[in-house]
Amino acid sequence: MADAAPKTSAYAHKTSGGNNAYHNFHNDFLHIQDANERRRLALAEIDKAPFGWYHVRACIVAGIGFFTDSYDIFAVSLLNVMLGIVYYPGVGTLPSSSDSAIKLSTSAGTVIGQLAFGYLADRVGRKRMYGLELIIIIFATLGQALSSGSPSVNIIGLIIFWRVLLGVGIGGDYPLSSIITSEFATTKWRGAMMGAVFAMQGIGQMVCAFVMLFVTLGFREQLSVSSKPANCDGYCAIAVDKMWRTLIGFGAVPACIALYYRLTIPETPRYTFDVGRDVEKAADDVKAYISGKPEGQPDDIARIRARKEAQIQIDIPEASWSDFIRHYSIPKNGLLLFGTAGSWFVLDVAFYGLSLNNATILDVIGYSTKNARSTYEVLYNTAIGNLIIVLAGAVPGYWVSVATLDTLGRKTIQMGGFIILTILFIVMGFSYWHISSNALLAIYVLAQFFFNFGPNMTTFIVPGEVFPTRYRSTSHGISAASGKVGSIIGQGAIATLRTRGATKEQPAPWMDHVLEIYALFMLLGVFTTLFIPETKRKTLEELSGEDQPLPTSAAEASSRSSNTKTVES
Repeated sequence: MADAAPKTSAYAHKTSGGNNAYHNFHNDFLHIQDANERRRLALAEIDKAPFGWYHVRACIVAGIGFFTDSYDIFAVSLLNVMLGIVYYPGVGTLPSSSDSAIKLSTSAGTVIGQLAFGYLADRVGRKRMYGLELIIIIFATLGQALSSGSPSVNIIGLIIFWRVLLGVGIGGDYPLSSIITSEFATTKWRGAMMGAVFAMQGIGQMVCAFVMLFVTLGFREQLSVSSKPANCDGYCAIAVDKMWRTLIGFGAVPACIALYYRLTIPETPRYTFDVGRDVEKAADDVKAYISGKPEGQPDDIARIRARKEAQIQIDIPEASWSDFIRHYSIPKNGLLLFGTAGSWFVLDVAFYGLSLNNATILDVIGYSTKNARSTYEVLYNTAIGNLIIVLAGAVPGYWVSVATLDTLGRKTIQMGGFIILTILFIVMGFSYWHISSNALLAIYVLAQFFFNFGPNMTTFIVPGEVFPTRYRSTSHGISAASGKVGSIIGQGAIATLRTRGATKEQPAPWMDHVLEIYALFMLLGVFTTLFIPETKRKTLEELSGEDQPLPTSAAEASSRSSNTKTVES
């Protein structure tokens, strides 16, 4: 019987990608032969790197996606105002069913995008998927801006179609931007980096309000001739038609700027080591890229040998449906997913419900559209009012979170936010018909602040840190999709209860009870937060539980499967 050939360790090959925003750490340790040691050194290089411009650029590239996401989501309420003026002359507003359908269509698409892109980023890699969601957003944004009705196609149907597609792209950005920022971030400031990416939502909302203001000022002359939206026709209608197309189309501009950097990022080192393990294919793809070919054609024998050695050397289990079920059947891991998904769900039920009071708040600050004397004043007050609402608590809350995430900690901020929001919603609900409008304004601003200096920020960050690399994106996608389902329930089911028993004099008699329901969901958030760990200043490997060993039976099955594949090859 011939002696078994000695086990050798081939050098790793270069992986593709890398630019000024995302450094390719994997290629810095090609001279280390042992795969586990190379993994440890590369990840330590990332975790201990001092904060610098490299991290700032990475945050900007990921953050521009969230800027675009929030811009497009925030724009829908402004869009619906203008669509009602243009396409429903004599009425000036959209039917309530059309208004709700357009708003909820984006959320429906977002759920699909979060689940699909979350799974695919774990299945085929972060690099292959990152940028694709931005292409979908750009395509859907331009398609929406260029839409026009016809005798056979209703404009509302077209807008809904494009906004569902837009939602798919927006949904894909949630898991991808979170985990890529997380896997490239330094441990000491990972919370601040991920928080800065998410905080770009506030900037996107603010810029959207500014764009609305500028286009309104630009068409002031045409808008002023109409006394109210219902009789805005002729040049006035043409002006509003141009306005909504400009508002929506501008959302594609920042996405186009960030697209190059997203398409040229390297694969994250954690994915390369823990999931990919196909170093030969990556090396040939680099050569193919340089020579202008679409794809590398590596030698099959060398590729099988390299993958076999990685299978033996790397200690991390390979991703599979059976391993996914095994991993989350462990109570600690299953409850962790319940904690992240449940917290995001209960948050979003109430988060979008706060906007139910926008009309009252605008009336208090003097920018209500009730007493407007022209279409120009209606749109001007809408733009200024929304700008003030964004700045009143939301933007400050985002950036206070960024400043404190790595000192106070994620769990502390989330728990404190849920407790304070529970109190605020209880006060609003039980005293709604007894407090003054100015008191309601004060509570509203505080709620806006503690949503963003609280669970709205942390529910995005924690799922990008606590799960193992092979399931990090899928788990983040599940958590984010749970939140979006919560928002659909909050807007489509609970919020509509406020009109129960409505009369002309009292259009929302159940508003106090709706706010009390939201208080209950905030209280539930306190309990779901108990299932998540504190993640500040800990490495992803410490948090993700990747040191959990495979059960003996699973390990033996994995080994037999690997040997069978090698023999068949």
